[in-house]
Formats: sequence, structure tokens, C-alpha cells
Amino acid sequence: VQLQASGGGLVQPGGSLRLSCATSGFSLGVYAVGWFRQAPGKEREGLLCITRGASSTYYAESVKGRFTISRDNAKNTVYLQMNSLKPEDTAVYYCAKGSTSYCDKTADYWGQGTQVTVSS
Repeated sequence: VQLQASGGGLVQPGGSLRLSCATSGFSLGVYAVGWFRQAPGKEREGLLCITRGASSTYYAESVKGRFTISRDNAKNTVYLQMNSLKPEDTAVYYCAKGSTSYCDKTADYWGQGTQVTVSS
């Protein structure tokens, strides 16, 4: 099982980024995949998740209305679209394979993370 997050970078406040999580070794139609982030000096925070049935679940109120999750089964890739970015969104973003088909914040495999910096 492997997950590889990409697409991070430096963006100005109010800007957008789309992160990608390329997966292999398991089926997106069987397991949930979630996005998490960790800012310097803070604990890892769950953001949102997509179930095997392509339903999304938000873990963090702070990203509702700004972030969305989607997937392309043919490409084995999960996406995190981030709009209206704020400086407090600066963090390393990780994707993770869920332990089950549901969004229950459990994860058993993690990607390596991609840095997102929101700054003017």
C-alpha cells in the first residue's frame, strides 16, 4: 500500500490549491481515504474524508465551505480542493488510507505529506 501526496506550495491568502493523493495497493472502492494536516507546534488535525461510496465527511469545521474532497477511481487518486486559503491553513498536508470503508478518522497507511504555505 502506498499513498503519495503532491500539489503543495506557496499561495497568497484567498488563493486556491488542489492537492493530489496518488494511491496504490488498495481499492478506493473499498476503503475510505482522508486528508489531515499538521502545523508547526500543533497536533495533527483531521480535515475531511471520502468513503468507499464517494460520500464526504468533514472532520474540521474550519474548512467547511472552503475545502472539498473528490476522487478519480480510474486514476486511483484522491483530491483535496482548497479555496479561500488563509494563513492559518499553513501546514503539512497528508493523505491516509482508512482502516475501514467508513470515515471514522482511523488510518493505517500514510502518505509522505506535502507542504502548503499561505502567505503574502
